[in-house]
Amino acid sequence: MKYVYLDASSGVSGDMCLGALLDLGVDPALFKDRMAALRLPVAIAVHRVRRGGFAAVKVDVEIKGHEHIERAFADVERIIAKSRFAPAVKDLALTIFKRLFEAEAKVHGRRFKEAHLHEAGADDALVDVVGTALLLDELGVGEVYCSPLNVGSGWVETSHGRLAVPPPAVAELLRQAPVYAAWVESELVTPTGAAIVAALAKRFMKLPELVYEKIGRGAGTKEFPEIPNILRVYYGDAAAFDETKAVYIVEATIDDASPQLLAHFLERAFEEGALDATLSPVVMKKNRLGTKLSLLVEGAHMDALIEAVFRETTSIGVRFYPVGRRVLEREFRTIRVRGEKIGLKLAFLEGRTINVQPEYEDLLKAARKTGTPLKEIAHQAVCEFHKKS
Repeated sequence: MKYVYLDASSGVSGDMCLGALLDLGVDPALFKDRMAALRLPVAIAVHRVRRGGFAAVKVDVEIKGHEHIERAFADVERIIAKSRFAPAVKDLALTIFKRLFEAEAKVHGRRFKEAHLHEAGADDALVDVVGTALLLDELGVGEVYCSPLNVGSGWVETSHGRLAVPPPAVAELLRQAPVYAAWVESELVTPTGAAIVAALAKRFMKLPELVYEKIGRGAGTKEFPEIPNILRVYYGDAAAFDETKAVYIVEATIDDASPQLLAHFLERAFEEGALDATLSPVVMKKNRLGTKLSLLVEGAHMDALIEAVFRETTSIGVRFYPVGRRVLEREFRTIRVRGEKIGLKLAFLEGRTINVQPEYEDLLKAARKTGTPLKEIAHQAVCEFHKKS
């Protein structure tokens, strides 16, 4: 099974999704032949363009004979049901359209079956949504992830008049997603693009640690002098994508807790999954002496750790941010010194041992039992390791 990670720093639209996925290696001729199963009066063109000096794939859908058809969900469902696509492709496309109709119904105060789509209900949107579902299936993609979305700013002309960016349906679709506005005054996330990521993204996150095989680039219609209007899609084996590898610093500054309470919490922090935990003195507002609690934690354990901070310290607020880190390959071994077991933590760089660190608790136990200074036990443990290596 494969994954894709969408870099939506220039926004996302249906045609950008198609272009990026096609750029991963799907034959455009095969794609156009398969899309004929929708039996729509459209012509699909796939060609390479440049955006901001970078090459990308652009997909254009030409509507023959009519524009902006209004459709209810039942109309869309009927078209997709009659097509010859695999059930998985149909289900995925209908999942996306359902999210789109739910958003449209909510912002217009209508019941779901009464909601109609205008721009997003046209034939080109059917190509965008069903085509995205088809390409994900062709590429064997089982997991979709997405970056925070740059929605743009300014105003956009719609069938409902001039609306602020993001327009209501897009804003509704992205309620649970991290969004921001940067660089350009233009609509960067379309309703179709918003529906695709809202329905399919397993998680929204900044670029995590990942291993990828290919990058696909899909071009948007507009040209911006500030940024290349390109959706980048990273593609690789799902087994190589570990969303929990993202590491965060969680911090709190505290001036109303006893040293005993904070010392106790450091032990609790490791029980809750902290990779590291430190306390350092700080001067806070009104020149009060305080303590900064700093915790290093993987994303999978962050929520539980933050809850523990609130539950077991006097802090009423924390801040957190992602950080990069590099960790040496490690291995644990056991060696005997004066008849006592001493654990060793070995660190490797390019296959070569560059650090040997005896475990403190083992050293302490051996020193007390044998009556030997701790530093001598530590030295003998390292020497014994090198003697046997």
